[in-house]
Amino acid sequence: MKTLLRKEMTLTAAPITYFFIAFAVMTMFPGYPIVMSGFFTCLGILYTFQFAREYNDILYTALLPVSRDDVVRAKFAFTVCIEAMTFLITIILAIVRMTALANVEPYASNPLMGANLAFLGYVLIVYALFNTVFLSGFFKTAYKYGRPFIVFCVVSFVVAAVGEVLPHLPGLGALGATTAEPLQGVVLAVGILSFALGTACSLRASMRSFSRIDL
Repeated sequence: MKTLLRKEMTLTAAPITYFFIAFAVMTMFPGYPIVMSGFFTCLGILYTFQFAREYNDILYTALLPVSRDDVVRAKFAFTVCIEAMTFLITIILAIVRMTALANVEPYASNPLMGANLAFLGYVLIVYALFNTVFLSGFFKTAYKYGRPFIVFCVVSFVVAAVGEVLPHLPGLGALGATTAEPLQGVVLAVGILSFALGTACSLRASMRSFSRIDL
């Protein structure tokens, strides 16, 4: 499995995928829906799947002395690694905004979502949607990725919209606070659970689908 993951990271991965990790810096953008940083991370991963399809990487990997389940596991492991690297940078930048820059203009008067615990939760939800909607959809054919990605785009935009609207509703203002609040922790917990459970369930579903495909 380690060898397959190394192959995914070095041979299969499209170089632009690593460039998109830099979109974590969007966390520092005031007056911008920063949850979209999670979307751009997933867009970067999409390029690797597109690259792999054009070069028949799925077929090549399946012909190696590995199980079909390992082929799927390697793709999921690569995806999670890219998400984890981007999320680590996002956490660091969010901490900077929540501490040193919490009362600095234009962050203090930012009308859109701030970089707080809830924001981190929403980013994880976006990752969870990509892992469930896109990855499981892709492995139904191991070839077509357009429809799964379009569906992912729609649902991720809905998540971003909900995240922007909720802090403006009565009683939910704490979700938009520049400092950590208990209510933000609830959203973060939902994000963590969604990511862990969604990814695990999608992995199992993808392995079942891939095992039935005639390559």
